[in-house]
Amino acid sequence: MGYRILIADDEPDIVAVLSHFFTVKGYEVLEAFNGQQALCQAQRAPDIILLDINMPGTDGLEACERMRDYVACPILFLTARIEDGDKVLGFAAGGDDYIVKPFSLVELEARVQAHLRREQRRQGESKVQFSGDLTIDFAGHCCFCQGNLIELTKKEFEIIALLAQNPGQVFDRERIYERIWGYDSEGDSSVVAEHIRRVRVKIAKHTDRTYIETVWGCGYKWIK
Repeated sequence: MGYRILIADDEPDIVAVLSHFFTVKGYEVLEAFNGQQALCQAQRAPDIILLDINMPGTDGLEACERMRDYVACPILFLTARIEDGDKVLGFAAGGDDYIVKPFSLVELEARVQAHLRREQRRQGESKVQFSGDLTIDFAGHCCFCQGNLIELTKKEFEIIALLAQNPGQVFDRERIYERIWGYDSEGDSSVVAEHIRRVRVKIAKHTDRTYIETVWGCGYKWIK
């Protein structure tokens, strides 16, 4: 059975080209032409989503943020332009990568496959780890503190998982970015600090214990 891909763009020609391309490649394609349609189609459990940012009404950033309430699959933004500020907003909304228009279909397919492989590896993990007050469910992609669910985005959970699985090991921002976002992502490591700040705030709502320690000039490490 092939992967299910959601393609959301307000330009019908782009949707038609991508739909044909991925159908030929064996994907089941879901189509959407605005943000509201994308939100509806996302409820059909796609394996990956291609989401145009500049759609009328509900734009891609808002749609992505709302999707993250019930969708854990990779979301790749399609955009005609990208600046550092846009990247931070997109990753904070829950996006995983950026594809800048015009793009090569070969490169796009390679990006899609890379994210699907990464997601498949993640889903292959099944253990639960206990760390102080925290319970980290790698299969469920969620984290609890004293029985209370901590509301995390996909990237926030992946940062916790990376650090918690390697306690005491120091990871600099560049290494975290490469491991979580991927070597070929359109972005930079500055988003890591913001994600870790958010993780700390969310954990601090449930416990006074510090789990992610800053090693000044070096990076971050997980404290058992």
